[in-house]
Amino acid sequence: MANDRAALFWLGIAVLVAGVSVLLGLREIATQRTVLDELIEVDRVEREVAMAQYGTWGDTAYYTFHLTYDSPSDFAFAAHGQRDTSPWKHRIRALALEGQIYETDADNPDFALIGRFDFAFAANMLAPLLLILLLHDLRSAERAAGRYELLSAMAARRGSPWFARAGLRVGALMLCLIVPLVAGGLLAGTGASDLALASLVVVLHIAFWWGVCAVIDRFGWSSPVNLTTLIGAWLALAVVVPAAIEISVKTAVPLPDGGEIMLAQREAVNDAWDLPKSATMEPFVLRHPQWADYTEVSQPFEWKWYYAFQQVGDQTAEPLSLAYREGRIGRDRLAGMLAWLSPPALAERALQAIAGTSMEASLAYEKRVRDFHAALRAYYYPRLFRDEALSDASLRQRPEFRPAGG
Repeated sequence: MANDRAALFWLGIAVLVAGVSVLLGLREIATQRTVLDELIEVDRVEREVAMAQYGTWGDTAYYTFHLTYDSPSDFAFAAHGQRDTSPWKHRIRALALEGQIYETDADNPDFALIGRFDFAFAANMLAPLLLILLLHDLRSAERAAGRYELLSAMAARRGSPWFARAGLRVGALMLCLIVPLVAGGLLAGTGASDLALASLVVVLHIAFWWGVCAVIDRFGWSSPVNLTTLIGAWLALAVVVPAAIEISVKTAVPLPDGGEIMLAQREAVNDAWDLPKSATMEPFVLRHPQWADYTEVSQPFEWKWYYAFQQVGDQTAEPLSLAYREGRIGRDRLAGMLAWLSPPALAERALQAIAGTSMEASLAYEKRVRDFHAALRAYYYPRLFRDEALSDASLRQRPEFRPAGG
């Protein structure tokens, strides 16, 4: 292979593509971590200011924001996954939650189908093309030159020289992909087990395409026909089938839009200003019966009533919100099953699972946000409904958001 300039050229392209994708991934994750560090410090300062500036629990709960975030894993540089299309940070207050979650409900159509240029994209979308260019003319070029029968006759076993040459090129391509990945992992502090699993995914995916190339090669077609057929197979498995899967999943599992949930919640909150106080307190007490003895509202405005109708706004939007969450879970499960029809899509999901950037990881972060918001309400409600005096000692008991693994 040392004398095969075309093979060396394509392998050089593989190293370049893998290296650039890893570097871009490392830079993106470093940027996200820098943003998070800055936001964490700003969040801390703003909460200290709010603690010193406001003298009631209602004001404190209203003006105090709490940063929630999903820190990128040490392998997230290789597969950005849902971090490109779903929110991974929110600033939460003790107000109605649905509007706060879905007003930042990211949906970037540019990344929805094939994703950002990260290592997962390079390994799953571009590497098969490079393998096709390396293998499509391995035998057919010798046939065209009239050397195939002679070389086959000189071999100890028929087909053995072609298998060895193909194996050498496939192994070289795997190394061209895995070495930059491991180097990036070492820089990012990725665990050895994650790097080993990711390398296995790359090896299995390339091995699949080697098998496809071997099958086409056995027909004895010319190099142009081989190349056209293999690129057609790549287009079908890497582009057409994933697009069909996405359309099929969306059709099979409908779900409400995040904007609908936000609108339902905000309409319920806005309507509460014009309704009798009892229209708010009655549904609130159904969910929180422990405050049934504290529901009398004698003033035109009281903080407990204000936060009660924020809660009722979430309760109004709850059926839509649950349907949205269950729909996303259902879509992800169905997409996971159908991904077996597209090895590139299957490998992409595997790398996202290792990187903690899958839909499952995104939903787990959303659940942590909801749990934290519920803890905030559980903290503020006793102080609001009992009209307790604000104190530093009580403020120090306020819940703090903890990211996964934090």
